[in-house]
Amino acid sequence: MRISELFDVSGKTAIVTGGSRGIGYMIAEGLLRNGCSVYITSRKVEDCQQAAEELSTHGNCKAIPSDLSNDSDRVRFVEEFRESEGKLDLLVNNAGAAWGSPIGAFPSSGFDKVLNVNVKAPFMLTQDLLPELRNAATREDPARVIMIGSVDGIRVPFGDNYSYSASKAGIHMLTRHLAHHLVRDQVSVNCIAPGPFESKMMSYMLDDPDRRAGVVASTPLGRIGSPEDIVGAIIFLASRAGAWLTGVTIPVDGGISTHG
Repeated sequence: MRISELFDVSGKTAIVTGGSRGIGYMIAEGLLRNGCSVYITSRKVEDCQQAAEELSTHGNCKAIPSDLSNDSDRVRFVEEFRESEGKLDLLVNNAGAAWGSPIGAFPSSGFDKVLNVNVKAPFMLTQDLLPELRNAATREDPARVIMIGSVDGIRVPFGDNYSYSASKAGIHMLTRHLAHHLVRDQVSVNCIAPGPFESKMMSYMLDDPDRRAGVVASTPLGRIGSPEDIVGAIIFLASRAGAWLTGVTIPVDGGISTHG
């Protein structure tokens, strides 16, 4: 019942997809600072390797660059991970893509790319890594899969990111579906739905002072999310404190989802 034991994640092995920047980088750093070994992946080789080098100042971090939406590249990633590890305590499916275009001009490619990266890749990677997740799982300490959804999959966004909102709503449902079937393997699957955080995906809004002020004004708690906000939720779900949860989506959004 001690806090230090309830929220302890030390010694766990984790994968964070999209870990070279934004929310993924925040999550990877938070896990490393709390004693996890972390593998990060992202599509751009140099960015992934540079991020792993920076993150290694906080703990054991390794980069395996890959495009997880590409079947052969994803298989290579899994094989390379297996060369080093036989079990996986935590998989954070964070890598994502977005596309915005007005209705009437939204291209088919804008749906294909976003759904491949945001929905298909997390499902396929989770499926590929089931042997390692099962190897880490016990009744008292299940292996964990954490999907990163979005508040835009809960409420109707203001923008024209149709494929993005659809993909994140899909991730929220996929979380429940996987949780239902994997619970028998002692693998829990939960989801975090972030609001606005500092990231490349949000830079078009947050880098402009006027737009940033608008985002802050529309957030009930009156600020942008911090690394502590996302890492706190991750550690809760990954630790003993969250061991009896599966199939849930937690909005980490400063209250935006309460707007309906």
